[in-house]
Amino acid sequence: MNELAKRIAVKGGVVVALALLLLAAAAPTAAQKNKDKKKQQPQLESPANGQGTPPVNDTQAVDLAVGQSLGYWQIGDVDSLHKYYADDVYVVTGDWSPPLIGWDNYVKAYQAQRARVTGGRMDRTNTYIKVEGNSAWATYQFYYVASIEGKVSESRGHTTLILNKRADRWVIVLNHSSIVESTYASPVPATDSSQAGHP
Repeated sequence: MNELAKRIAVKGGVVVALALLLLAAAAPTAAQKNKDKKKQQPQLESPANGQGTPPVNDTQAVDLAVGQSLGYWQIGDVDSLHKYYADDVYVVTGDWSPPLIGWDNYVKAYQAQRARVTGGRMDRTNTYIKVEGNSAWATYQFYYVASIEGKVSESRGHTTLILNKRADRWVIVLNHSSIVESTYASPVPATDSSQAGHP
């Protein structure tokens, strides 16, 4: 190699080495700038409702309101249940009693019934929901089992709810339930170990 070529090769190597050194030094600074940029940018993927859950449409909101109201109904949390019932609610129960008009009348009947029940559980199936503006209806089938005064009670039926959207919340304004089938059974007697295997 001639002398000129050697000088160019050495200078080129130095230039490449300097370029790599500058890139290595600049990389942490650029990464820090990108990190700072990400902190400053608003997160577009964060939920609009600020509760850590994505926003829901009205049909989903009605379904959620129905599910949560049934949950509070089952555990007997009257204060939380009231969030899903209008003060001017009408409730038609599955038995042969007059409609209950207003939250206060409904909650008195509910608490009287609940005082007689132990270990109740309600399962909801075949739910259909229709939303029209600020009104909606939901209908579903239910299976309810509980111990009432020492006897097991099972009920199957239908419920139809009419809901109104008030102050951005769906509340029940009419609750109509029909019991299709209801049975009472005696509790299962305890087995006597001395009589095991004998009828």
